[in-house]
Amino acid sequence: MWQQAKNQYHLGQALLANLIYWFPSRKLRVIGVTGTDGKTTTANLIFHILSNSGKDVSLISTIGATIKDKSSDIGYHVTTPGRFALQSYLRKSKNMGVEYVVLELTSHALDQYRAFGIPVEIGVLTNVSNEHLDYHKTYDRYVDVKARLLKAAKTAIINKDDKSYERIMNYELGIKERKMITYGLKNDSDVNPDVFPFETNLIGKFNLYNCLAAISVARQIGIPDVLIRDGIKTFSLPKGRQEIVYDNEFKIINDFAHTPNSFLSVLPEIKKITNGRLIHVFGAAGERDKYKRSEMGKISAENADVIILTSEDPRSEDAGGIMDEIELGTKSSKRKVQNVYKIKDRREAILFAVSIAKKGDIVLLTGKGHEKSMNYGRGEEEWNESAIALKAIEKITNGK
Repeated sequence: MWQQAKNQYHLGQALLANLIYWFPSRKLRVIGVTGTDGKTTTANLIFHILSNSGKDVSLISTIGATIKDKSSDIGYHVTTPGRFALQSYLRKSKNMGVEYVVLELTSHALDQYRAFGIPVEIGVLTNVSNEHLDYHKTYDRYVDVKARLLKAAKTAIINKDDKSYERIMNYELGIKERKMITYGLKNDSDVNPDVFPFETNLIGKFNLYNCLAAISVARQIGIPDVLIRDGIKTFSLPKGRQEIVYDNEFKIINDFAHTPNSFLSVLPEIKKITNGRLIHVFGAAGERDKYKRSEMGKISAENADVIILTSEDPRSEDAGGIMDEIELGTKSSKRKVQNVYKIKDRREAILFAVSIAKKGDIVLLTGKGHEKSMNYGRGEEEWNESAIALKAIEKITNGK
């Protein structure tokens, strides 16, 4: 009830933001992308394909806001900007002659009316797994909020292979009344690798889904197939997504994966390309969904050879307590990992991981990715995961 009351306030703010900037999105063709995992990569893929095809396009996502070729930060721990900032970016896009805007939307943004008043031409849903249940309480409610984007869009693009598909099709949101395009790896979807063969340099089955979502959007817009294929093939992942930070005797990879579903997607793929040991450094955010912590620990134990638990924005929670909860999950795995370490200071955890890495190993850092701040409960402190990893390499090298 309290959240619903707050959302009415958010709705009023959203209306005011639209009025102040005079509904700029009405002159733009907006593509909304939501989902638990993959939405940033999918949004960037769509942006890349459209840009390479000569379209004037803006991107507003976790990584930042890009209006044509000008980029800016959107703030710490932000995926969808606040109502006034969002309308400001849309106004700038309109003034600069942009035709398309690719907008990444979280469930919080949808529930709190941040995108109110923005006509969505195409809505994309990547997947919905158990996440943010501290806010939404149940999986079904979480799906329902995500599905609002599809209801608002003229065309809904949906992952038919995802478990959320059945709920969306049975839920009375009026989505069936929209034009609907399904994608997936199975041949019963509208867009699949048999219908539209393509090549990509991205690893993992999960990235094939991201590609198929972007392909579905591009085909709906009318981008020629040859340009779509070229866009998919030439696309590079954004910062903090499977980012190879160091590649010498061993590798360091920085990835934003921070949910059980993303762990299930990323860790097995990284394990496949590991010649030595997989050393996994990660934690879980404080004041966020606690249910996922032990599950993430279990998934890590099923893939990693060395686990180093550490802080990931503990905020007001005790980082040690969070690590204990994750460790319980590692013990529930059938594959017992002998080497599990707990180091609260994330810099020290990364330094330790680098110090024990040997030839053929991969050090996988997950949870922070592109983020530029860390919250240890003292407010936001500057953070750069990749730079810190490189400093650790330098320190170890100079110490030898």
